[in-house]
Amino acid sequence: MIKLAIYGKGGIGKSTCTSNLAAAFAHLGKKVIQIGCDPKADSTINLLEGTPALPVMNYLAENDEEPTDIEEISKIGYKGILCIETGGPTPGLGCAGRGIISTFSILEDLNVFKKFAPDVVLYDVLGDVVCGGFAAPIREGYADEVIIVTSGEKMALYAAGNIYNAVKNFEDRSYAKVKGLILNRRNVEDEYKKVKAFADEKELEILADIPRSKEITLCEDKGKTVIEGAFDSESAQCFYNLAKRILKEKENE
Repeated sequence: MIKLAIYGKGGIGKSTCTSNLAAAFAHLGKKVIQIGCDPKADSTINLLEGTPALPVMNYLAENDEEPTDIEEISKIGYKGILCIETGGPTPGLGCAGRGIISTFSILEDLNVFKKFAPDVVLYDVLGDVVCGGFAAPIREGYADEVIIVTSGEKMALYAAGNIYNAVKNFEDRSYAKVKGLILNRRNVEDEYKKVKAFADEKELEILADIPRSKEITLCEDKGKTVIEGAFDSESAQCFYNLAKRILKEKENE
């Protein structure tokens, strides 16, 4: 099973990258689970034709007991992808990371990974603060590898550095390791050069270079990924090629 956590600064395009990777894996015939680990609960919306899944935290707030079936806290999206959103508390009330911890506990109780038997599990995680629940995919063994999404913007690279350091802190415990970077372009000056310099400093590889694309925006306006809505576009092929690469590397292990 491939278990990847996608981290990055808020607004950097993690959900776009994660959902397009999920769609690419599914397009390749793989069974996929995507888990959105963000209070906004919008990670999987473009796999669901724009209709959001009920966040786990909303379910718990509305019901006296925990769910007894995964169908109560999930939706099936593009090509059978199981879509789950952790959600979070009302803004300003409670810890946002608690939604992740609660969701993971419920998934274990429901034995979801054994029953669904996915080939790929993707976690879309807010990376501005790598602590508490937001660090769970790194330190609890849920993800084997981390991909960091960044642009050439200063704060995106700063957040990428914090995420890298957080993951490195857990290396000696056999937890997740950083696989590499996705450059999600914002068309800033010397963008590739800046990200390449960061990657070289951290001894990381740029796994994919996603162009600034109107197709992504147009497809998301329709509640779709570019894999679904514009497969022949350059951006879709970047995600598709990354998925194929990850699968090939897994097969060669």
